[in-house]
Amino acid sequence: MKIGESLGEIKYTLLLGDPDAEAEEVVYDSRKAGENTVFVCIKGTRVDSHDFIPQVIDAGTKVLVVEKGLEELPGSFPKGVTIFRVDSAREALAWLSAARFQHPAGKMICIGVTGTKGKTTTTYMIKAILEAAGKKAGLIGTAGAVIGDTTYPTMNTTPESYQLHQYFDQMVREGCQYMIMEVSSQGLKMHRVDGIDFDYVIFTNISRDHIGPDEHEDFEEYLYCKSRLLSLGKVGLVNRDDEHFEEIVKGCTCELYTYSLEDQGDFMASDIRYVSEPDFVGLEFLVKGRIELDVRVNIPGRFNVYNACAAVCLCSFLGIERETICHGLEHLYVNGRMEIVHTSKRCTVIVDYAHNGVSMESLLLTLRDYKPKRLVCVFGCGGNRSKDRRYSMGEIGGRLADLCILTADNSRYERTEDIIADIRGSVEKAGGTYLEIPDRREAIEYSIVHAQPGDMIAVIGKGHEDYQEINGVRHRFLDRQVIEEVVSQLSGSCNSSIL
Repeated sequence: MKIGESLGEIKYTLLLGDPDAEAEEVVYDSRKAGENTVFVCIKGTRVDSHDFIPQVIDAGTKVLVVEKGLEELPGSFPKGVTIFRVDSAREALAWLSAARFQHPAGKMICIGVTGTKGKTTTTYMIKAILEAAGKKAGLIGTAGAVIGDTTYPTMNTTPESYQLHQYFDQMVREGCQYMIMEVSSQGLKMHRVDGIDFDYVIFTNISRDHIGPDEHEDFEEYLYCKSRLLSLGKVGLVNRDDEHFEEIVKGCTCELYTYSLEDQGDFMASDIRYVSEPDFVGLEFLVKGRIELDVRVNIPGRFNVYNACAAVCLCSFLGIERETICHGLEHLYVNGRMEIVHTSKRCTVIVDYAHNGVSMESLLLTLRDYKPKRLVCVFGCGGNRSKDRRYSMGEIGGRLADLCILTADNSRYERTEDIIADIRGSVEKAGGTYLEIPDRREAIEYSIVHAQPGDMIAVIGKGHEDYQEINGVRHRFLDRQVIEEVVSQLSGSCNSSIL
């Protein structure tokens, strides 16, 4: 590919060499540089890859994309080296990556979802509906990249642009007609989705989160980054009930539609019914407006009415039949998001990714709507993270759960007992009842073995994660798998009456 042409809409200055310089591969890791590669120099928060230019040149690279002037670059440049200067190397990386894989996103219908909460669930709802309609869809988000029957782990909710286009290319080769992805505020801030023309975008909600070092300076920046998605899509769907609605849609350039439970929107959800049966725990509600249907969703929670409403709206634009939409939502499976792992006459066990105060409070208030005998919450907090999260989650658990079982999460380089001690203080201040069982497997087992008829047990904090991180090492651990093992052991023993 010709680098100048592949930079697309980006303005650049040719500092040295041939304006028609070509390369076969795009790299931004100096260790992968070599002949026929273009090396994109990115200034990160800790590492400036401009510093590695001499090594890259020694490896045979002849084309560089930089953010600095020629006099600021280290080393010398032999004959045949070409250097393009741009304002944003990350933006350049996005355009070059798209060109490297021959713009695969443009070969699918692209759907992007952003918001503080609900991204993962909404994308999985859309995927379930499309697959119920016989369509093939790829998905990228917090739980990984899902292409066909394979899930590839990802380090970020929205991976780096090169990985994105690599996944898009694989989706196209495997026959995907649709691409659905979570678009994080960091993904927008770091230009990872630049150059992608989204056909449809959804904005679920926004609240204070991801503000601090290496994230966002303040709420205003966080909101601005997220709202950028509404200028990258052709058709946009926004939650009309969000208190920041006017700020969210300010300056958006897409064709805008709204959905709502409380205000007047283009799509309205109403008559919400909470259903708790031995073989089904979820929701029923009506959608009116541009489409009308009675929906049944097999995951609980009023906030999931918003997510389902967004998915219904989106799929109505895609021309999916009403019956197919309903079938997809009723048979939905979302890994680690309000995931009902076990339900019986005795108890219901749910796994959820709630790992901060906002999401935990929303979850526990939701489960209260189902009038459980007791609401039991099994949780811990991650180590080497803000202690405010421990205090808020302890306070909320003490206030909203009938029993908190305090246990390990990803302790990282802290002692689990020290983290539990921080949580315990807030539980006590809120007047809550608690137990301390540091071993997470034992804590989960205790909650099920000692369940009372009608209990709801929420195992929260890790959701889809399949590991526990302790002293820098990740050990295999999946909440769902532990629950299934405990239930299986109890069902096959003399204690089968427990379940």
